[in-house]
Amino acid sequence: MSQKNLILDRKTQKPIVFDVFFNKTETPKPLVIFCHGYKGFKDWGTWDLLAEAFKEANLFFVKFNFSHNGGTVKQPIDFPDLEAFAENNYSKELDDLDDMISYLCASKNSFIKEIDTSNITLIGHSRGGGITTIKASEDLRITSLITLASVCDFSKRSSTIGNLEQWKKEGIKYVLNGRTKQQMPHNYQFYLDYKANEDRLNIKKCCKNIKIPHLIIHAEKDPSVSYEEALALHSWNPKSELFTIKNSDHVFDAKHPWVESKMPSALKNVADKSLAFIST
Repeated sequence: MSQKNLILDRKTQKPIVFDVFFNKTETPKPLVIFCHGYKGFKDWGTWDLLAEAFKEANLFFVKFNFSHNGGTVKQPIDFPDLEAFAENNYSKELDDLDDMISYLCASKNSFIKEIDTSNITLIGHSRGGGITTIKASEDLRITSLITLASVCDFSKRSSTIGNLEQWKKEGIKYVLNGRTKQQMPHNYQFYLDYKANEDRLNIKKCCKNIKIPHLIIHAEKDPSVSYEEALALHSWNPKSELFTIKNSDHVFDAKHPWVESKMPSALKNVADKSLAFIST
């Protein structure tokens, strides 16, 4: 079964909208939590089809929107809330992920009979790969990590570089969303938060500290996040496994919207490899 657009309410923070995919058996299943990337959302393109593949393999699959990704409870797709987007930062995303894990592992969670809380895999795409790498390095609840087209260095992303003096002076800067044509705002607080938490947000250091099974999947011709970043991640954790997708792109030949009933073959390879990795 699948349940979409569930809401995790939080007392002092914005709610988190999430989906669950699982076979209802009341037998604990490995938990897989998926994190979307920059300018992403849980309902993008083929992510539902990916979730179905994990459900069919009898895993408990969860995907969610980061609380400040620009979506809302009523409209979780795309970016109706640019004010929230402007106030997003890496620390908020790490807090969101922590709250999702804690909720899913809590005894009051209505799905708890379906979840093996001793077997938790994080999957992160693009910027979400960086977030999950950091989380996996610092949270003992996580038992394996899979990154898809992951970034390797937050200091080199568009939201933390550029004309810093102008950004500081104006308090805001914009990045064009090529698909929606929106000018996506970043308040200067993003940079301040990054600098205040620079040590924690060092993906290289985190990658070196990972002791759990770690799978790195990247398309060799990724035009958005270079394959060199995957090689860097792999070099920092030599015990990791690097799985290269030939002749594909940053989203493994998917797009939004996706109207076909099956995943593109490149993403199917990602799913198959991920499932094999989790089952070993």
